[in-house]
Amino acid sequence: MGHKFVVVGRIYFGWNAEVMVEKVEIGIIGGSGLYAMPGLTGLREHVVETPFGAPSDAYMVGELDGRPVAFLARHGRGHRILPSELNFRANIYGMKMLGVEYILSVSAVGSLKEEHKPTDFVIPDQFIDRTFARTGTFFGDGIVAHVGFGDPVCAVVAKAFADACAEVGVVGKLGGTYINMEGPQFSTRAESNLYRSWGADVIGMTNLQEAKLAREAEMSYATLAMVTDYDCWRAGHDDVTVEQVIAVMHQNSANAGKVVRAAVALLPKGVRSPFCEALKFSIMTDKSMIPESTKAKLDLLIGKYL
Repeated sequence: MGHKFVVVGRIYFGWNAEVMVEKVEIGIIGGSGLYAMPGLTGLREHVVETPFGAPSDAYMVGELDGRPVAFLARHGRGHRILPSELNFRANIYGMKMLGVEYILSVSAVGSLKEEHKPTDFVIPDQFIDRTFARTGTFFGDGIVAHVGFGDPVCAVVAKAFADACAEVGVVGKLGGTYINMEGPQFSTRAESNLYRSWGADVIGMTNLQEAKLAREAEMSYATLAMVTDYDCWRAGHDDVTVEQVIAVMHQNSANAGKVVRAAVALLPKGVRSPFCEALKFSIMTDKSMIPESTKAKLDLLIGKYL
């Protein structure tokens, strides 16, 4: 929002390339309101083709305070992709192609609790899936894998977000449950009150599939949820409108950029993700029965186990 990229090179590469163009350890996925990452320097625009198709946009690779990072606008520049239309598999696989170990996600959410006020940040550690029109796995086509997902968020990344909020001087609450709805419509009042009865904290449309796929890709993931509204449950609070969301989003985006930048600095350097072997005991299919085409497609994820 208002940030301009000065790109010094545009690089194209595909998933079957033998040589990785360049490697970065940290990936940032910017959601509604954060379409560019302030402070990125030496930008290279990487146009990636994955075995699952094209990601939402080019990856903007550069340095943030000396650390190499890759930034992706989740909904594409100009916010042109619906939550249900997002190619989550391509977005996460593209990060894996770049060598990413830690993914910092940013997204706009509605609050389901009085304590989470608009302009606050919440760093959820649990999810509830209310989607029905999405794919949240790389597997299938002749291979079955079941990864552990009891704790869907990486504690290392979540703590970096929480500490970064404290450093920047904004409200950042560590822990909570994120309801992932389908959208694109906002909740009905009955739905909003149902989710509140479950004890959920925030509601959004994008993060759960990212978390699932990041775990399958053996990367660490956490999200910085930017509260924009009280959904539609709160007495005296008008039904949520796009205008209201955008108004608060403008306030949040500047702080979100500062928090992400501080969190990047707090992440460990040269350390593999705590989930770097999440697939080690998860593949159920007899190796001799996996189709060669599927092996080729998923080689980046499963090659070391076959």
